[in-house]
Parts: sequence; C-alpha cells; structure tokens
Amino acid sequence: MSKPKIWLLKARKKRLEQGHPWVYATEIERLEGEAQPGDLVDVVNHQGRYLATGYWNPKSQITVRITAYEPIEAMDAAFFRTRLRQCQEHRRRFVPDADCRLVYGEADFLPGLVVDRFNDVLVLQLLTLGIDMRRDALIDALIEVFAPRGIYERSDVSVRLLEGLEERTGVLYGECPQILEIEENGLKLEVDIVEGQKTGYFFDQRENRASIAPLMTGWGGRSGIRMVNRAEAEAGFASVSVSASAADLVPVNSNGKIVAFPYWDGASVLECFAHTGSFTLHACKYGAKKVTCLDVSEHAIETAKRNVERNGFLDRVEFVVADAFEYLRAQVKGLDERKQRGLGGVDTSKKLEGSAGRTWDVVILDPPAFAKTKSAVAGACRGYKDINLQGLKLVNEGGYLVTASCSYHMQPALFLETIQEAATDAGKLLRLVEWRAAGKDHPQLLGVNEGHYLKFAIFEVRSK
Repeated sequence: MSKPKIWLLKARKKRLEQGHPWVYATEIERLEGEAQPGDLVDVVNHQGRYLATGYWNPKSQITVRITAYEPIEAMDAAFFRTRLRQCQEHRRRFVPDADCRLVYGEADFLPGLVVDRFNDVLVLQLLTLGIDMRRDALIDALIEVFAPRGIYERSDVSVRLLEGLEERTGVLYGECPQILEIEENGLKLEVDIVEGQKTGYFFDQRENRASIAPLMTGWGGRSGIRMVNRAEAEAGFASVSVSASAADLVPVNSNGKIVAFPYWDGASVLECFAHTGSFTLHACKYGAKKVTCLDVSEHAIETAKRNVERNGFLDRVEFVVADAFEYLRAQVKGLDERKQRGLGGVDTSKKLEGSAGRTWDVVILDPPAFAKTKSAVAGACRGYKDINLQGLKLVNEGGYLVTASCSYHMQPALFLETIQEAATDAGKLLRLVEWRAAGKDHPQLLGVNEGHYLKFAIFEVRSK
C-alpha cells in the first residue's frame, strides 16, 4: 500500500537533496492522499521523484522530519532496533566511556529523540509527535538493545509545545534512582536525572574537558621553584643538576627549601558557570594547584562539592555561590584598585576588600546559551563580550582563557569576532591553542548547521 506523498515546490532550495533532514511548511506544494499527524509520508520533488520518507506534523513549521532515504513501511520495534544498534556501534568505536549520549536525534537518523546513558539507566527526551506516538515500540527496542535497569523520561522541554505535545517526565520502565554515579575520563560524578538540567548532565564537553590537561602543570617556575639534586637540597646547598635522574631531583623554592606540596607545579584555576563542577574535577585530575569553582546555583555547588569529595580533591577546591558576571567585575574592580594604590595618590583609609583583585593562571567560562533565538543574538554578543572581557583581565600574563558557547545562533565566526573585540578592549593579544566542537557522541551531519551549536576555544593570553 502506497503512503501519502508530500510534493515539494519547484522553486525551493534543494536542502533535502543535500542531506538536511527537515522539510518546512513553506517548501511544500501539497499533500497527496490522507495522513494523520505523525504518520509516515513519502517526500517527492515537483517532478514526482522520490527523495525520502519521514513523519508528518502539520502543526509544526518543521512539517516533515526525515527518517529514511529509501521507502520504509513503518517505524516499529524492528526499525528502532536497527537504528539503535547503529548508534551503539558508533559509541563503541569512538567513545571510551559507557556513560554517554547514545542517541543524538537527526545526527543519528532518529529525529526528535535524545537518549543518554547514566550508569545502567537511560534518560530520554521525546521531542516530536512522530517519535512520541511510537514510544512503546521505541521502549521495547531500547530494552532489547541496551538492557537498562530503568528508563526515565525528561520530556520537560518547551519545543514539545510546538509539536502540539505537553511536557512530561517520569519512569517509563524498571527502576530509576534519582541520583546516579557516572564515570567520565576516569572521574566519578553524581547525576540527578530528575532535577538536573536537561537530561541531568552535559556529555557534549567530554573531550573538551580532557583538552585542558596541558594547561594544568608547568607553573612552578613562575614562583621560583626549581628541580635540584636531593642530596644537595637536604644538605642546604642546592644546585641545579642536569645529570641526575628524576628520582634524585626534588623541588626547592627561591630560599632553597624543599617544597613538600605535591601540586607545586600546578595552575591556579577559576571555573565559572561550573554547574556540577566537571571542569573543576578535570583541572584537579590533571594537576591544578588550586581551583575556584563558581556557580550562581547553591544546589549546583552542593553537587559539585560532593563530586569533588568523591574524587579526593576537596583540599584543592574552594566553592563560590555567586553570579559570574558580578563576581568577575568585582575581581577586576579590586585589581584596578590595587594597581591605583600601588601608584600612590589614592585614599587608603578605605578598606580594600580582601577577596577582590584576584587573578588566575587559567580562567574557564562555560556559560549557558545566551541566544536561544535568532532575535536574541545582539544581546548574546554583549553578554559573551562582557564575560570574556572580564575573564581576560583576570588571566595571569601568559596564562589561558578557556571559553565556550552553546548558542547555535552564535555562529563560530561571530563568536570569535566577539572574543576578539573583548581582547582589544582588555588590551590583550590572544593566541588560539584549541578550537573544538561537541564530542564524538554528538555527531554532526555535514550541511546541517543546526547541529553545530557548541564552540570551544583555548587561548593563550598576553598583554600588548
């Protein structure tokens, strides 16, 4: 039995032929046959040539979402099993951790579906009518392919309203504890699948978090620490040795005293918008000396504390509950006041806030999306410029700014341009060390710009 057909306009852009999986209402000439919202339809060009099959929802501006490029009869359990096994194989090949994003919507040829694995529980989002009405078949396939202890739904996202669906959460299968422990890059983290943001954790920065490793050590020399012969250091007349083995060398300070602190060579790090402290954990793992972990949410910081404690890093982390913009401005203001006092001619009767005016070797900025719509881009540019401007001013000379944007509408060129403007205003020169996107469990379809949302950069910071 032939399916209903969506005929496309002749004058449309050939996006579908180029691999884009969406058909907008403005591209459609007519529907041939009868179809109910959510039904599969075949999509043909103006000449009647078959292009793809997808599910149809006339209530959505994205009227057809493509699920196959050859005719299929149904999106049943067998269909989902095939697709899910392809997702599984991709993760096995490219993602070292079992805890990861298993299904990433259109990029995994399952539009409208997101599935994350936290320990032995799956957390999913059903974002579209076409997926939502097939939930039973999907759940059966998820159980067969991944054998989870439980499946929990976090479809509490506003995009469902555009599909004519209500937001929904709850247990769909088995046992789903609210708090689960996962592992990322050898670190243990707590995830709250019920109250946490999105599905509970942001897997997309996995590789980016690991990329900060080279920044975390190599700072001891700035404070005058050097490696010398152990015997001479203990005797009190330390000298640099070029022939001694590493086992015979010890760090000593500028006074010739042996440095006992094991992280003497580590960086001082500030993580803003820390959420549950993922970058803080990686900084500590890779040898940071001291990390300031900051978030506006007290709940997030409490979770970060537990994560830091479970990994044994509590002695190297301080936690701050504050608005990142206000905190950075306060530090910059304190820094300016200290400089003015050093130059003289300033009223010193007023007490200088002791915690203000701090600087760090590495400043990490991983804010939430500032631009969720195209109309919000101008405001987002101001926000990204402000946060990076203040952050740059607080990076020690020759240190590093680690900065990210998860706003799709903030295109890469615009993001870099905004950072350049911030650097100019801060009187800094930036050298790009890393430029990255989302991790391998968030694959990207070429030609689908909507999937290229995450921008991540590491800059070396120097003064002009």
